[in-house]
Amino acid sequence: MALSFHQLHIFHTVAEKGSFSAAALVLHMTQPAVTMQIQALEEYFGTKLFHRSTKKIELSEAGKVLLSYAKRSIELVKETDVAMSKFTHMLQGRLQLGASLTIGEYILPRILGPFNQEYPNISIQMKVMNSTQILEDMIRHQLTFGLIEAPIVHPEAHTEPVLSDELKLIVPGGHPLLSMDRVTMEDVLRYPFVLREQGSGTRQVMEEELRRVGIDPESMKIVMELGSTGAVKSAVEAGLGITFISQTSVKHELALGVLRMVPLEGIRFARHFYAMYLKSTLLPISAVTFLTFLRERDLSKWL
Repeated sequence: MALSFHQLHIFHTVAEKGSFSAAALVLHMTQPAVTMQIQALEEYFGTKLFHRSTKKIELSEAGKVLLSYAKRSIELVKETDVAMSKFTHMLQGRLQLGASLTIGEYILPRILGPFNQEYPNISIQMKVMNSTQILEDMIRHQLTFGLIEAPIVHPEAHTEPVLSDELKLIVPGGHPLLSMDRVTMEDVLRYPFVLREQGSGTRQVMEEELRRVGIDPESMKIVMELGSTGAVKSAVEAGLGITFISQTSVKHELALGVLRMVPLEGIRFARHFYAMYLKSTLLPISAVTFLTFLRERDLSKWL
């Protein structure tokens, strides 16, 4: 029997999860199939890789050594996929991803066209939902990876920045703040706010930056929380309040003059958009190709 990367990946997942059943769930395999592959590895090396008991499994000394090589093998495969993704223009397949609302509604539609021109044989299926829902779908193995507006800390998730953005203070035309020479957060907090809902990346970024400069988000007069950026923009345009949202999402309204952007002194809501996927997942080459496209292209000409 020859040693295979597939077996090393299974071994690595069992070691990381601490059980055959948990590894089987992540790998979309049956538990007996996972057990069989580990037994085949043990026969190949002629030594036990795990100490098994009724309650748990633990790596043997040989297993601990093999784990370091398995990790290096997985990283090398990932690096290989990234390197080769630049040359796979005839790549075929389906790209399935989740995107948080601002990214899915305003960012990706402007990027997917150029991506499709370069990779015409990759079909794209995108689910738009908030960041928390994307993570839940990934854990349930209903999504391979997602693009989110703020990093999520979770033991099974890996996040990395792929795009830059900035939240801006947006007000309706004719708002009193527009007549001021300089505007601070002290001025802004006197007015009612229309915001995205709790759990959204936009809300998280805004609240974290406010806390960083010593402002309690609870001091904001929030009159409405809405589940989409489009609904927030409509509410602000109707004069129901002011808001912080992505500057990319209001280009059209700013050009028409129905919404206005107010420069703020003393605070800046710069942020990244992040790719997120499970640490145990080996991304398909279509996903690796798309992430490489996001990292290495000058996207500003489309945004």
